[in-house]
Amino acid sequence: MHTVNLAGTEKPYRVGKIVCLGRNYGEHIRELGNEVPEQPILFLKPATSLVEDGGTVVIPSYSGDCHHEVELAVLIGNGGRDIAETDAMAHVAGYGVAIDMTLRDVQAEQKSKGLPWEIAKAFDTSCPLSGFVPAAAVADPHALRLTLAVNGEPRQDGTTAAMMRRIPQIIAEVSAIFTLEEGDVLLTGTPAGVGRVVAGDVMTAEIEQVGHLEVAVR
Repeated sequence: MHTVNLAGTEKPYRVGKIVCLGRNYGEHIRELGNEVPEQPILFLKPATSLVEDGGTVVIPSYSGDCHHEVELAVLIGNGGRDIAETDAMAHVAGYGVAIDMTLRDVQAEQKSKGLPWEIAKAFDTSCPLSGFVPAAAVADPHALRLTLAVNGEPRQDGTTAAMMRRIPQIIAEVSAIFTLEEGDVLLTGTPAGVGRVVAGDVMTAEIEQVGHLEVAVR
């Protein structure tokens, strides 16, 4: 069983599923040469993809191009189906720092063949994740600075204000497809600056008002 903690509470949240939103920042879309999606691009990571702060990401042997993607994570406190945008924020328990690890070479190959991306996105240790702070501790989740450094070298520096789909819309669209349950986690996309990491690297990600996450790469 994989659980996450919410600061200020003693209750562990059991993680069921991690629902990730792709292509939610314009600069990131442009840096990879992708098209702006009309519909949300969603994919799943299993709970076995989680890595705690201080842990280690293990790059699978079938990839030679593993990339980091810092993201704001949303912890669902109250589940639901077909949640309205106007009610969506009441379902948020807290916010955390996540890194969506992506095997870019494998993803490109899968896309070229019209195949799913899961082996590039959902492998074990593909989702480093911090603990969570209560939603009430964050003044505005759409005005937060996200940064990521590798071995102390800045790589990503963006703001959640640049998200094209905001959290209420994300929750509404996701819950129209997947019933959301307590402990589910949503990843909201990454800003520009993604890049390769290799064995021996250390990634440090931060989101203001939310937290800090540091993991090694092997």
